[in-house]
Amino acid sequence: MSQQVLIDGPVSWRDIAKVAEGAAINLSESRWAGIKESRAAVMSMIDSGQRAYGVNTGLGDLCNHLLDADQLGQMSRGTILNHACGVGPLLEKRQVRAIMAAAIVNFSQGYSGLSLDVVEALLAMLNRDITPQVPSLGSVGYLSHMAHIALPLLGVAEVEFNGEVMPACDAMRLAAIELPELGAKDGLSLVNGTPCMTGLACLVAADAKQLLGWADIAGALSFEALGGQLAAFGEANLALKGSVEVVKVGHRLRCLLADSPWLVSQQSLRTQDALSLRSIPQIHGACRQQWRHFCAVLDDELSGASDNPLIIKDQQNFRVVSQANPHGQGLALACDALAPALAELGSVAERRSYRLLNPQVSGLPGYLTDQGGISSGLMIAQYTSASLCADNRRLAQPVSVDNFVTSGLQEDHLSFGTSAALRLFPMLDNVRRVLAVELFCGTQALDFLDSDGQRFSPAGAAIWGMIRQRVPHYTCQRWIAPDIALVEALLRDPRIRADIEQVAGLAN
Repeated sequence: MSQQVLIDGPVSWRDIAKVAEGAAINLSESRWAGIKESRAAVMSMIDSGQRAYGVNTGLGDLCNHLLDADQLGQMSRGTILNHACGVGPLLEKRQVRAIMAAAIVNFSQGYSGLSLDVVEALLAMLNRDITPQVPSLGSVGYLSHMAHIALPLLGVAEVEFNGEVMPACDAMRLAAIELPELGAKDGLSLVNGTPCMTGLACLVAADAKQLLGWADIAGALSFEALGGQLAAFGEANLALKGSVEVVKVGHRLRCLLADSPWLVSQQSLRTQDALSLRSIPQIHGACRQQWRHFCAVLDDELSGASDNPLIIKDQQNFRVVSQANPHGQGLALACDALAPALAELGSVAERRSYRLLNPQVSGLPGYLTDQGGISSGLMIAQYTSASLCADNRRLAQPVSVDNFVTSGLQEDHLSFGTSAALRLFPMLDNVRRVLAVELFCGTQALDFLDSDGQRFSPAGAAIWGMIRQRVPHYTCQRWIAPDIALVEALLRDPRIRADIEQVAGLAN
């Protein structure tokens, strides 16, 4: 692990994304001090016999059951074991790491009161690359995923370590991580809070950022191939929209399309283009605005404490406050707001692909084939995009408005924040594939306009060249699916996007 993230001041979603992708994570001395202080307060409350929810009482509607001191460690262990009821496919490794990182950030705020040994063990698991096997389904808020992450601290379940899946007890031994002795509140803190939905959403933010950049690139390629009218992207008219993000997309498009002899030759041939072309700044800009709101909610969540109960210090005294900071309504709503933006990002890309394939509006050979009649060309690739966009429309439906009653009426309003975040990952995959189809079609279109790319903008020629290095001009002699997969792989490499933007004179 070459990178390291130090948790000290404000934490950003970018920090969590770095840890998810393999960076190490550590806490500053002040963060460790806060953890120690709140833990000392918990132990003091137990010694004094003060009733405190989740510290020396049962959970949920069992909150009025006072427990003996010798039962508190058993309750922590039992809490983890009986909350670990997830089902279905496993989360990806980076998703689990993101959740673990967000949990450590939450604990480091100094309001949770869990044992220092527990935080140290969780940190060691991340930094020594031990990843719990976590089922993806079964959460109405946050509990089950967090419990599965905590199981290895008991020496229970399986983890991935050194590229192998093995029993957690074996991995912890091989990594020289001592199993912590769980005490009061440890189990509750480990399954509590919003780190599950927050960690997942941090990865969504990172992936969406990449796709927003690629959407501009793909849109510019289609615009250039179709000989779009550049006046729609003028700085003065876009400024009148009153949106910083619309202005930004307009600037990016002008840079991506600059110095194109082909586009110069096409100006004033039409009064205006179809909306899928001339409204790229307005559509992409609106999607970027939703993404920025999403990121702001994430950073707010990372700066707060989402445990219940919280250990709060008033002057020199500590008190336990039972409240609802683990409720993830803000994150769930933010996820629900981003979902239609992702759907629209793919939807307009599919429309641009359609225009490239339709000879009535493109002026290019129908379906971009030079073997018309023998071959349908890229006709069915657009069908694929349409299918993916239809999936995204269904996935874009709000999740946060759903509700069930759990825990004997004690927990009678649920955020479904984790479900709202998880639903965004297949949407991102769908958008990436739709953009891959658009880039595939756009590159094929440029082949018919100029076989060596000399007539196009430097950025357009760079896109064309990068794709043609991997995917030759399409003919009916081969099947299409591998070509789309190869272009999609380019979209997963941030270095490729950065290279194209550098050619266009855009800052990375």
